[in-house]
Amino acid sequence: SARTSATSTFLFIYLFIYTNLYPAPPATSETVPGPEVEAQWWQEDMLRAFHMTLQNSPVNTKNPAAKERAQGAMLTSFNSSKIEQAVSSLDRNGIDLLMKYIYKGFEKPTKNSSAILLQWHERALAVGGLSSIVSVLTARKTV
Repeated sequence: SARTSATSTFLFIYLFIYTNLYPAPPATSETVPGPEVEAQWWQEDMLRAFHMTLQNSPVNTKNPAAKERAQGAMLTSFNSSKIEQAVSSLDRNGIDLLMKYIYKGFEKPTKNSSAILLQWHERALAVGGLSSIVSVLTARKTV
């Protein structure tokens, strides 16, 4: 369990650094997470880095590569005991954005990702209610 958590954290940090070193050209004037986000991941301040990642989400871009890089590892790298704290720290818009990431993760599952995403979904649904699901299903802009 500790090895799995350490491996997940390492993989996320690796992916995060790689995507920041080799970013795709922006399709719009989107913001790309900078060194301050990377520093938070290195310091294992997962909650703060989670918020910074959501604030810099590529919702307004039409570049599929940018959207692909932003999803996935962010949610699966969290320890299940910290999911509730992360979800409860979000506002209404943050819950809706989180739900977008959860549903995007369900579209392309990886090993054990569905179980983790279901935990996120359960907590986000408890906080955001059914309207957060409706928001994801009716939104024109995706992550």
